[in-house]
Amino acid sequence: MVAINKSSFIFLKDLSKNNNRDYFNKHKDSYQEEHENMLAFAELLLEKMREHDEIENASAKKVLHRIYKDVRFSKDKSPYKTHWSGSFKRATKKKRGGYYFHIAPGNSFIAGGFFGPENDDLKRIRQDIDRNHKAWKKLLENKKTKEFFGVLRGNKLLTTPKGFDKDHPAIDLLRHKSFFLQHDFNDKEVLSENFAEQLNQGLKNLRPFFDYMSDVLTTDLNGESVLK
Repeated sequence: MVAINKSSFIFLKDLSKNNNRDYFNKHKDSYQEEHENMLAFAELLLEKMREHDEIENASAKKVLHRIYKDVRFSKDKSPYKTHWSGSFKRATKKKRGGYYFHIAPGNSFIAGGFFGPENDDLKRIRQDIDRNHKAWKKLLENKKTKEFFGVLRGNKLLTTPKGFDKDHPAIDLLRHKSFFLQHDFNDKEVLSENFAEQLNQGLKNLRPFFDYMSDVLTTDLNGESVLK
């Protein structure tokens, strides 16, 4: 079983205090050691997830995000991320949604959903909420989903979306611009030997949500497939 090194947190804490190229280059060996540990962890998680879902043909190197930041359009010009993160995309056109993990001292979590749906997808999701809001309530009140993830998260409009009634019984859901679920972990959990299994089980709990959304986003209002 691959566990995340405690030294990984120490490295990230030190980097957050010295986020510059000189410091990073002087501690490149430490970075390489922790990066290899996270690659092994990502590979183990990838193997576990493939036992219960179809994941795009990816390697741990493609799953794990780079530590180097793209600062071209950011006010914060610090060159390095102070967390580890990775993502998995579900395979085939029939399966929608993406998984994400984020590891940092005091800020570790998993999340999954639709963070910035395209306009057509957003329109289709709102159409389904409008017509099937009772099914949405049942979906989000699913025991495993509710206990592990809590409430649906995502940016919302401050006003009523065009074409919908401000008194709609699901107006709070209709105002969503993104739709995702998230679960936070404390540092003790992250550094435990069975964290990969905890993470995998948590991501597995996203399946009811993903399966429902996949059905919505691959069919029209009449329930006919839109896939070619």
